[in-house]
Amino acid sequence: MYKRERRSMLASFLLAMATGAFAPGAAIAQDFPSHPVKLIVAAASGSSPDAISRQLANELGIKWGQPVVVENAVGLGGIIGTEKAAKSAPDGYTLLISTIGAMSVGSSLMSLPYDPVKDFQPVTLSMSMPNLLVVHPSVPAQTLEELIVYGKQNPGKLRYGHPGIGTTPHLSAELLKDMTGLQMEAIPYKSSAQMATDLLAGHYEVLFHNSSVMLPYVQSGKARALAVTSAERVKTLPDTPTVAEAARLKGFAVNAWWGIYVSAGTPAGIVAKLNTDIVAALKQPEIQRWITDQGGTVGGGSPDDLRAYQAAETTKWRALIKKANIKAD
Repeated sequence: MYKRERRSMLASFLLAMATGAFAPGAAIAQDFPSHPVKLIVAAASGSSPDAISRQLANELGIKWGQPVVVENAVGLGGIIGTEKAAKSAPDGYTLLISTIGAMSVGSSLMSLPYDPVKDFQPVTLSMSMPNLLVVHPSVPAQTLEELIVYGKQNPGKLRYGHPGIGTTPHLSAELLKDMTGLQMEAIPYKSSAQMATDLLAGHYEVLFHNSSVMLPYVQSGKARALAVTSAERVKTLPDTPTVAEAARLKGFAVNAWWGIYVSAGTPAGIVAKLNTDIVAALKQPEIQRWITDQGGTVGGGSPDDLRAYQAAETTKWRALIKKANIKAD
């Protein structure tokens, strides 16, 4: 009798272990979160990553019954906020929305105060957004192919604006130059608003910029849209071809993107719960509608998906930065 009871108890114990009932990570995840969560946004208030962060914070706060507090940490293209998050406890209570610059491009331009791979655990991609290639109406080109021909026939006449080395407007132009042989002089700006204003005033000719910012100017005729930098056309600009289509440049794709991360070492059960809940929030119709209206693409996917995408982006931009001999400011 005693032996049978011991065998029964042992079987129950092994079953519980197999199903995860006694796994510390599962128990921690089940109770998560038990107090407020901080969401560090490595971008300015009012920016696209800030806007999506606040929408996600609201959805998650309702689901969890705990406040999700958004904290903007601005500077160096996302590096300041990302460094701050890297120092947080690996418990899931500090989330980070970081940028392509801080997580993929920056390591090829400068020494970072954190390791984008070793210091973070990916959760999921929040969203991505292409640039819109526009020209001032004075430019005698109605298509991207015509722009390339015009630029080659009139060396020194095309200039492009960008808000900083390693930003997606800068990388978009440099990738186009690399793939076509087109020469354009770079005009750097410290202010994106001034950059757009100067394009509209005709102080330079070509600009790659956020589609949501430039769309009103295109619709009013103050700028002419030639292409979008995403791999596929965007719903808000169905008649605007991609760069790859317009200039027959296979593989051309540039997107600003914002990934969601926690500190490395965060328990797997908590990472899994965060992924499930954030992906569910991204599927809410109002969030999907907002992203689409901005010309963006809704994120989602597994932690491994984001890890692989980040690695591919790092490799891609490192190669271009090296080939074009791009140096940090």
